[in-house]
Amino acid sequence: MNTGEELRNIGPASAAWLAAVGVSSRDDLERLGSVVCYARVRRVQPRASLNLLWALEAALADRDWRELTADEKNRLRKELDELEHGAAGPPAS
Repeated sequence: MNTGEELRNIGPASAAWLAAVGVSSRDDLERLGSVVCYARVRRVQPRASLNLLWALEAALADRDWRELTADEKNRLRKELDELEHGAAGPPAS
């Protein structure tokens, strides 16, 4: 995040990953949303885990990422799947 701007749950490594994909401020995160930001990071940093998605979502509400409920995490997983594979899900093999 920008110098002087800190978001809860976002450490230096996560901030660097986000900056590398053009997310450098809270405004960027709010505008794009946690799922889009996470998907962008995953494209260039495959080792980023779902914990980053939880952290981004919780940061928007100034919550600890561990406070996200199972329902919230399931909603985020569904949004991510729809973003990556479309509303119909992944293509059949």
